[in-house]
This record gives sequence, structure tokens and C-alpha cells, in this order.
Amino acid sequence: MIDATALSEKPVLTGDRIRLTPLSARHAAAFHASAVDPETRRLTGTHHDFTLEELQAWCAGRADCPDRLDLAVEDRESGAFLGELALNDIDTPNARGGFRIALVPGATDRGIGTEAIRLLLDYAFDRVGLHRVQLEVWDYNPRARRAYEKCGFEVEGRMREALFWDGAWHDVFVMAALRTRRDEGGNGSGG
Repeated sequence: MIDATALSEKPVLTGDRIRLTPLSARHAAAFHASAVDPETRRLTGTHHDFTLEELQAWCAGRADCPDRLDLAVEDRESGAFLGELALNDIDTPNARGGFRIALVPGATDRGIGTEAIRLLLDYAFDRVGLHRVQLEVWDYNPRARRAYEKCGFEVEGRMREALFWDGAWHDVFVMAALRTRRDEGGNGSGG
């Protein structure tokens, strides 16, 4: 059974190198800088041109969302914004939710994404009570796919030509992590 208060509490989750903190207005400028970066837009498949005002309103409103969790990824030492992630699209009767993450360009290839994913999966399974967390990743982002696999996500399917980017159609992989696989000693966040 899902504990809905775990989504409305907006926790701070601390790892070895990073801290996940509730996304708020103080993150908006750094979030905007990342959101307009061409490589970040490509890796996330984002066609919309977000304005600073849109992201200020978005970040400021996250604390009032009782059915999802939006967190900033911060460097534990400096407090620098390294990206953001979300646990969203919660399906309470089926104990499942969606997941997404986007790191700022300088935060990739350092294991930060893997650490952030593991922290959030632990919270999703152990505190929220989800059974399944799923995501989508574009076929041209094998680095993200490897990070997800390290955290226990498995490819379950492929949606053919689901994204039109830079003049070409691209497939998307559907991946999921299951609490039972993690608990059975799989390659998930707890093991």
C-alpha cells in the first residue's frame, strides 16, 4: 500500500556526494540554464522552449503537489545545482510511478546520476511503498540507459519512432525497476 504522505512530505535525501532537496524557486535560474542547453534538450527530448518565468512558477509550485515528488540534485559540499529528478504519474491502486532525471551538462559521467537514482528508488520502494517505477529513455542516450541498468531498471519494450528530433525519428526504450527484483538480490538500488 502506498503512503501518500511520503509524497507530500518533500524529504531531503543525502548520499555520499549529493543531496536531493525539494525543488523550489531558489533552483529556478540554474534549472533554466540547464533546460535551455542544447544537449540537455536533446537528451530529454524537450521541444518546448521554457522561459525563466515558466520555470520559476514550476519550481515554486512543487511543494504544493501532494501526488508527486520533484527534487533538485545538489552537490553535498558546495550546494551547487547538478540537476533535477521526479517521481510522478503515481498510480496508487497499482503501486507504480514514473521517473525522470536531467543533470546539468557538467554533472554527467561522474556517477552522480546513478547515486541520485538509487537514493530516489530507495525512497520510492521503502518509504512511498511503490512496487514499480518506470521510465522512458531515447535510443540515442546509451549512457543514461547504462546508469538505469546499474540501478536495477530493465528494458521491457521499445516504442518505435516515438520521438522526432533533428530531422529523424527515434525509438524510446521503456524500462522499469521492481521492488521484488531488488528485494530478491537483483542489481537494484539495495544491492
